[in-house]
Amino acid sequence: METNPKRLNSQIENKINTNSETGNMNERKVNLFIYGSLRDRRIFKSVSGLSFSRKASKIDSETLWVEPAFLAHYRKVSPDNVYFYAVSAPSSKIEGLVVYDIPAWAMAEIDRYEGKRYKREKVEINTANGPVEAQAYLVTHSSMKKHFGDRFHVNLIHELWLRKRIDKFIKRRTRPGERTADAESERRADRELLATTERDLVMSHYHTDAVSDYYLEHELDRPRPSIKHLSSDPEAKPFIKNYLALVIKQVLLSQLEEQIQSQYRFELEHMHISERYFKRSVSILAALQMVNANSRAVGLIIERSLQTMPCDKHDLIDYIKYAVRASKSMFDARIARAKLSQIRSNLQPGLVPLGIELELSNLGPAAVEPQRSIQNKSDPVYDGFKYFYDFRLDVLSWKLGGYIDDHTGSADQGRRCGFLELAPGRLNIRGELSRPATSDPWLLNKLIQEITNFYDVRPHSLHLSFQLRKRQIDNQQILPLGFVKCLLLLGGGPERKDSGRFWVSRMGHNEITQYSNRFSSTLSDSTEKQSEEANDEELVFARSSKRRWYLGGGDIADKPPAQATTYVHQYKFIRLGEKTNYEPLIMCLKGLQLDYNPGDYLTAEQLCGSGKLRREYEELKEWAAEPTQLSSQTISRFLKTVRNGLMNEGHHRPAHKLHYIDWVLNTISVQLRTFNEQVKLGL
Repeated sequence: METNPKRLNSQIENKINTNSETGNMNERKVNLFIYGSLRDRRIFKSVSGLSFSRKASKIDSETLWVEPAFLAHYRKVSPDNVYFYAVSAPSSKIEGLVVYDIPAWAMAEIDRYEGKRYKREKVEINTANGPVEAQAYLVTHSSMKKHFGDRFHVNLIHELWLRKRIDKFIKRRTRPGERTADAESERRADRELLATTERDLVMSHYHTDAVSDYYLEHELDRPRPSIKHLSSDPEAKPFIKNYLALVIKQVLLSQLEEQIQSQYRFELEHMHISERYFKRSVSILAALQMVNANSRAVGLIIERSLQTMPCDKHDLIDYIKYAVRASKSMFDARIARAKLSQIRSNLQPGLVPLGIELELSNLGPAAVEPQRSIQNKSDPVYDGFKYFYDFRLDVLSWKLGGYIDDHTGSADQGRRCGFLELAPGRLNIRGELSRPATSDPWLLNKLIQEITNFYDVRPHSLHLSFQLRKRQIDNQQILPLGFVKCLLLLGGGPERKDSGRFWVSRMGHNEITQYSNRFSSTLSDSTEKQSEEANDEELVFARSSKRRWYLGGGDIADKPPAQATTYVHQYKFIRLGEKTNYEPLIMCLKGLQLDYNPGDYLTAEQLCGSGKLRREYEELKEWAAEPTQLSSQTISRFLKTVRNGLMNEGHHRPAHKLHYIDWVLNTISVQLRTFNEQVKLGL
């Protein structure tokens, strides 16, 4: 039997309200019909500070009574696929809950949560005990058309609300009560040092419930990092200023990107970027362009900071604060809008999710052991990025997926030397938790170019990733030798030696050759002998791997989104250059991936199991050392395969415009045939 709401409300009111008649008049209470995210008890409590229950025995000063209800003549819609909106519809109804007797102060918090897009209005709802007067957050058709005519949407549910709560926590922790500009700069600096924690909080609560205040504070309440210990370290001292310059530049970039995200959310969402992709690809590109175009101003900011703030008297937070303040004067809204407009006008989105990894090093192949010791090389600028984590550059560069890779596979964040690796969309160091950067080859190419120009470190190698479709998994083929040669000429770093002859530098320097761990314990004696003859050598030309794009536990892990786990095929043979246009190569690899569906090339296991592959590998090494002309048949077959893939990207139709595909194919053809002519002249 249902409890009578009027009788229960009276009991609750007598139990809770001990105020005078005047107090009761000031504390007016509201019945609220809820039909969206507030139906979750944890979210309701996170927003209002109060809980609710359908059991009368649990009603007290912090728990309100709730019961099921219907709102007639309205329809629930979600044009952004995130939030629900109630619009008038004569023949429809919305099922929800009615929460009784919400105090005015709690309603004020709910008003802030719901935002300006809704209008709180009086409605009559139907309950099991009859009609009840309540209020509900409604929208009009005109306001929906205004806000969603261009499909504006917020990608991460509750992200903005969570970020506001993080902001409140930092205000309570950092110089509480102060409203000075310096205090605000310090809070923003603290937020930079908590950036990856904030990212993980957002990701771990994606499409799920609100995070509790206790958990939020537990995650954020961390000691502020310090670099004081490095001033007395004789090995680190020569590199401190160089690292601080990188810290300042990295914070400038991050702050510009935050301002773009904040001020131009509509313009960014108007570009129709899927929630499956890294949401900051466009804004980080615009920020990179702004920083790179103002390299002189950035240099002056860094120089001024290091001159006025001796590193033996200041800590890491001081330099971050300086960069935060400088970013305000550096940001120009007109330039930011122009950059976004330019990006939007040049976009060439496809259907295949794409990703990148860039390796930078002043030492080239000697960045990692044993080559570093064998060649006895040293990096006079960053000492091989040995102190990268001391300066929290992994946190400060998270939007570019920055970390140090020593090719050991270790995720340890201790001191070690290696390549500076950047991968926009990477959400953890190992890289198995990541999002594609984009589906747009033009945008991906621009990211590569701007990231390469941003760092004062020599470019080394580039990895391009392409997400596999379901039908491609477990049906991959080994690339033909002729196709491998074509790809090496397009991206493997073909160069002229001092003698004037060409060679493929990525293979010539043995940069994509490695020796695997022995797996012969599970093989037969004959296969083990073949393994020894092959010396467990393998060519790391391309590899497939499994990725996830969200964090989570509990209910999320039990019910992952359909596209949460993906497989990608990554091409690792590509030489990274400063001014190279990779757009044709990206399109080429995508077409090849769609039509031929190549797999790993060449693993030690493949070489040990196939004499034909071993012979092809030896031929490839000889050819890479002294390339010869490719046959016209090989080039034609290669171009035809690429074209077939691009023409069928959108389920038997092209995803790109035909003139764009023609430009790509023509560019690739010209590159391959030009190389043939150069080789012929060299002979």
